[in-house]
Amino acid sequence: MSTTAIPTAAGTTSPRRRRVKPSLDSVSFFAVFLGLPIGIYALFVLWPFAQAVAYSFTSWSGFSPDVTFVGIDNYIRIFNDPLWLTAMKNNLLLLIVVPLLVIFLSLTLAIVITVGGSSKGNVRGLAASSFYRIVSFFPYCIPAVVIGILWAQVFDPSNGPVNALLTDLGLAGFEAFPWLGDARTAMPVAMFVMLWGFVGFYMVLFVAAIKSIPAEIFEAARIDGAGRWTIGVRITLPLIRENVQTAYIYLGIMAIDAFVYMQAMFPFGGPQNTTLTMSQRLFRVAFQDGLFGVACAMGVVIAVLTLIMAAIVFTVNRFTGGKDQVTLA
Repeated sequence: MSTTAIPTAAGTTSPRRRRVKPSLDSVSFFAVFLGLPIGIYALFVLWPFAQAVAYSFTSWSGFSPDVTFVGIDNYIRIFNDPLWLTAMKNNLLLLIVVPLLVIFLSLTLAIVITVGGSSKGNVRGLAASSFYRIVSFFPYCIPAVVIGILWAQVFDPSNGPVNALLTDLGLAGFEAFPWLGDARTAMPVAMFVMLWGFVGFYMVLFVAAIKSIPAEIFEAARIDGAGRWTIGVRITLPLIRENVQTAYIYLGIMAIDAFVYMQAMFPFGGPQNTTLTMSQRLFRVAFQDGLFGVACAMGVVIAVLTLIMAAIVFTVNRFTGGKDQVTLA
């Protein structure tokens, strides 16, 4: 980059940089590695979402060229739909319970595996920790629909091993107990299945985050007399809080959706619609009732709720000492 001398107030000169035009190589590099992904994202994500927002203000049936503008009638309609309100309550329950339990269990296991070993000598995890990581990751490798069908068979009231085991233990009333057909147990069973499928993956995620912490920090804490509890909770956890934030957002998105798990185990919404989710209600309205305009309005509401959830997580992390300074538009 060439420079020219310009006079200053003191009579001396200082160099002034000339702007160099970008070369063809740099322009082509950014076009391929930045412009192309942005174009694909805009074409397959932003444009369909913009279409969904537009269709949410119409009475489009999904298979007809006739599109009639109805304003906000679709939004008024869905918030007067008792099934949609029930689905929102169920998703809110999932959003509160599932991410908290998954993060708590996966964090606990990750800390035990990495820094929960002997309280003497160097900081280390449990023996055979690699084996635990591999085994716990297995459920995440199974497709969600297979997990749902598998556990539906496990909790089968007639031939399921759960009722057989409880009956063999001498517990009365479980000979043919309908775990998935009882309004009291359907949602807890669904939450358990989600926990089983996700805890191992997020444990491995947190193990990787803990492994990236410099070992000198743990050794200094051990020299100062810190025990396993202090190292795990007061040292490890604050250093990986950004990973916890990311995990909570992903789990929150899963809880707001939860379509695959619920559709595999409760294709009709469960007993008394206790497991009906917003995505299931959207699916029925679109493909069974043929009301794509109303379904698009439901999709927009789900997207807005997802953004609100992410904003809340970022805000809480910021005001509780997080490093990221997030500005919400």
